[in-house]
Amino acid sequence: MQNKKLREIEDIASTIRDLAVPDMKPKALIDAVKQRHPKASKKEIARAAFLSVILSAEYDPENTQALHDIAMEARDEQGDSEISMDR
Repeated sequence: MQNKKLREIEDIASTIRDLAVPDMKPKALIDAVKQRHPKASKKEIARAAFLSVILSAEYDPENTQALHDIAMEARDEQGDSEISMDR
């Protein structure tokens, strides 16, 4: 089950990296991700966005800020207590 969830998060993270562009509003990116992954929760999108930030920081610093913004916005909408990286 955990491996399946991790693969889903990785797939969403890949979509985020494909869609994110500098100066893109977080809401627009969330909406675009939801079109490709309609069953994804905002919590999963936030986790995937943080994964994208971690993976792209070294290789694509220009898009890192857009990815960070979506991760923060999605996290803030869910509340700090609901988003944790524990399994």
